[in-house]
Amino acid sequence: MERETINNIKTLGIDMIHEAKSGHSGIVLGAAPIIYTLYANHMNINTSDSNWVNRDRFVMSAGHGSALLYATLYMAGYDLSIDDLRNFRRIGSKTPGHPEVGITPGVDMSTGPLGQGVASAVGMAIAEKMLEEKYKFPKEKAFKDKKLIQYRIYALCGDGDLMEGISYEAASLAGTLNLDNLMILYDSNSITLDGKTDATFKENVLDRFKAMGWYTDVVKNGLVVNDINKAISKAKESGKPSIIEIKTIIGVGSSLAGTNEVHGKPLEKEDMEQLKTSLGISNIPFFVNENARMDFRGKISTRSNKKYEEWVNNYREYVNKVLDGDASKLNVLFGKEKPADLNGFDFDLKPKEATRVSNGRIMNKFIKEVPTLVGGSADLSSSTKTYLNDLGDFSATNRAGRNIFFGVREHAMGAILNGMALSGFRPFGSTFLVFSDYLKPAIRMSALMNLPVTYIFTHDAVNVGQDGPTHEPVEQLVMLRSIPNHDVFRPADGTEIIGSWAYMLNSRHPNSLILSRVDVDNLKETNPNGVLYGGYILRKEKNQLHGILIASGSEVVTALKVSDDLWKEYGLDFRVVSMPCRGLFLRQDKQYKDNVLPKGIRTVVIEASSKLGWEGFVYNDNYLITIDHFGASGTKDEVLAFCNFDYETIKKRIISLFR
Repeated sequence: MERETINNIKTLGIDMIHEAKSGHSGIVLGAAPIIYTLYANHMNINTSDSNWVNRDRFVMSAGHGSALLYATLYMAGYDLSIDDLRNFRRIGSKTPGHPEVGITPGVDMSTGPLGQGVASAVGMAIAEKMLEEKYKFPKEKAFKDKKLIQYRIYALCGDGDLMEGISYEAASLAGTLNLDNLMILYDSNSITLDGKTDATFKENVLDRFKAMGWYTDVVKNGLVVNDINKAISKAKESGKPSIIEIKTIIGVGSSLAGTNEVHGKPLEKEDMEQLKTSLGISNIPFFVNENARMDFRGKISTRSNKKYEEWVNNYREYVNKVLDGDASKLNVLFGKEKPADLNGFDFDLKPKEATRVSNGRIMNKFIKEVPTLVGGSADLSSSTKTYLNDLGDFSATNRAGRNIFFGVREHAMGAILNGMALSGFRPFGSTFLVFSDYLKPAIRMSALMNLPVTYIFTHDAVNVGQDGPTHEPVEQLVMLRSIPNHDVFRPADGTEIIGSWAYMLNSRHPNSLILSRVDVDNLKETNPNGVLYGGYILRKEKNQLHGILIASGSEVVTALKVSDDLWKEYGLDFRVVSMPCRGLFLRQDKQYKDNVLPKGIRTVVIEASSKLGWEGFVYNDNYLITIDHFGASGTKDEVLAFCNFDYETIKKRIISLFR
C-alpha cells in the first residue's frame, strides 16, 4: 500500500492548499515519497504521546512544505482531523501556514526562515548526546545495552536551506563534533521560487559536506521508496552525521512539474483533477483511502510500539535501580525543572569590575544548581567571561561537557541554542552586543517558540573605544527590545546581574543579558529584587522632587553622580531610577509605575544607545540623553566626547533643562 499512501498524502496536501488558496504545491508532490519512507520505516515515535522524550525528532527545515507534513501526520495517526486539514492557514487552526511547535501534534520545531531548521537540528543532536551521556545506565552486566535516552534527529531541507549560510556554519560544527545521530534528507529538485538553481547555486553540495566530515549519499530517483529506504539505513550505520541528496521533480505529476511556477501556489482545478486521476485517487476533496491510512499507521505502530514499551521498561529500571526509586531526579526530562533560587549564595562582589566579569563569577557560583544551563560563545569566551569552570568541554570525545565552543558562527549559535531548548535544556550563548545582529533571526524564533534561551551580549556601548564604530553598538538595544516575548536586561552592577538571573532562570521565554566591558562600581543602592520589576527607585529625592533621572547599565553610576553634583551645586533634588529591563517595567501595574515615575514630574533618560523606545518616558526629545549616530575609533574618553556622552556634557545638558 505504500504507493497508495504516498498518493493520498499528495492529494490531501494539494487539497489543503486549494482550500486555503495559498501554499506550496511543488514540495508536496515532489517530496512525499521521502517523508513517507522516513515515517513508515524509520521514525521511532508514539502518536499517542507526541512529547515522548525518547522519540526521534523531525524538523521540516523547508517549512513551506507544511501541507506535506500535516498530511503525513494525519495519515500517521496524530491528533489531527480532516477538519484541521481543511482549516489550513486559518486563524486558530492546528495547521498554520508554516509549522509551529506546540500548535500541531507531531511538530518538533517552528520553521519557515530557511536554514534555521537545519541549524536547530544540530542543536537537537547536541542535546541528545548530552542527555544520553547524563542519563546512561552504569557499566554493569545487568544493564548491558540498555539506554534511557537514544534517539535520532532527521531534517528535510531543500535547495533554499542550503543556500543560506547558516546551514554551513551549523554543518561544519556538526562534522567537528561527529554528531552521528543527525541526518539531513535533501530534497534536491534544482528549483527555487525565482527559477532554476543553476543561475545561483552550482557547487557540489555533497562534496562540501564530505569535506566537513559528513557521510554523504545520493538517491538518483526520488520516486523509488526502496532506494530512499536503503540510503537511510546505510546512513544510520555510518558513524557520522549524514546527508542524503534525493533527486526529485518539483510538482511531479502536475502540468507545471519541474518549473518554479509550481513552487508557491495552488494548482488549477483542471490540473488537480488530472493529477488525482493519474494517481488513482477520488476527486472528492479531502478523500482518504482508509486502507492506506491503516497500513501506514500499522507500519509505524508495529515498529514504534516495541521501542516505546522497551523505553518504558528501561525508564522503570533506571528509576528503581539507578535512582533508588527517586523519579524526581528525571523531572528535567519532562519539563518539570525546579525553579532556581539564588538566595543563600555568597557571590562576593568586588567593589569595582566590569559586569561581564561579575557575570562570569556569578554564573560559576550557581551553575551546578541549574543542571540544564549549558552553553558557550562564538569564539569569545575569554572576552565574554562565560566559561563554566570545571564542567568540561563538549566534544566528539566528551559528551558530558557543559561548555560548547561554537566557533566564529554567531548565526548558527543562536539556532543551535533553539534546538537545545526544544530538547529540554536552558541554553545560553554569548558574543559582543554589536554582533547580536547576526543572531536576530534565531532570537526571533526563540521568542516565537517561547524557548528559555539566554543570550549574553558584552561590550555594551561605544566606550569599548579603539576598535572603532564597527564594534561599538548603538542601535542593537532597540532591535533586541523590539522583539515580542523577549526581555532585555542591562544591569548596572553585580547585584542587578543577580536579580536578572533570578528572573531569567525562572522564565519560559528568551532573554538577553547586556554587559559592560568597562569597570563599573558595585553600588550599595542596587537591589536584586528591584530588578524583578524591570525598573525601581534606586535613590529617592531628599525633599522636593525636581526631576527624575532614568538610566540603565553603566549609566546608572553617571545618574547617581549627576544627582549628587546638582544637589550640592544648585539644590536640585533628583530621584534616580534604575531601569535594567524596560519591557518588564512597562508590564507592571499602573500603581507601581506611577509610584516610580509620578505623573507631572519631568524625567531625563540617560543611556548610551539609540533614543528609540524611550520617547514615552519624557516630555520631549531634549530630555533624551542618548547616542543616535555611529561612534569612532579612539580612547574611551575620546569616543564618549565625540558622541557628546562624556560626564561634563551630560551634566551640562541636565542643568540647562532644569535651570
